[in-house]
Amino acid sequence: MSIYDYTVPMPKGGELSLKDYEGKVILIVNTATGCGFTPHYKPLEAMYEKLHDKGLEIVDVPCNQFDGQTPGTDDEIHEFCQLKYNTQFPQMKKSDVNGENALPLYTYLKSQKGFEGFGHGPMALAMGAMLKKIDKDYKNNPDIKWNFTKFVVNRSGEVVARFEPTADMKEVERCVESLI
Repeated sequence: MSIYDYTVPMPKGGELSLKDYEGKVILIVNTATGCGFTPHYKPLEAMYEKLHDKGLEIVDVPCNQFDGQTPGTDDEIHEFCQLKYNTQFPQMKKSDVNGENALPLYTYLKSQKGFEGFGHGPMALAMGAMLKKIDKDYKNNPDIKWNFTKFVVNRSGEVVARFEPTADMKEVERCVESLI
């Protein structure tokens, strides 16, 4: 299967087919409205405004699996993002990214790009320490570790990068721009 064989449920019903994004660069991110990484919405929106007309699509998948940091309804999540960050990219239905109810898209993404670490620095150390308490084996499985994990898909539909939430958003943007 390829990325274009997957769909993502939309908040008002129906499905977004990734086939609609064939030939574009796609950034897929699991998001949360009450997380320390929620401010990532600001650079994501700036990147979308800068690169959308050049072929970037962002697929925002709200997820409440990480410390209950996305408690609202789909409408409440959308309203929060519009009011606080003026997001214009499409937001999907709140969904799971890990476990037996994970979106098939996320099962595929994790099979293509597994977890490679949080990088270096205080935030990376803090994430590692926190996750060791939750899952002593977290380093050895491809699961999504936290909110705002980002996958980048090139114009040919290949998953070329995975960025953990601790990654610098400038690094994410450089990766996306190199594919535009």
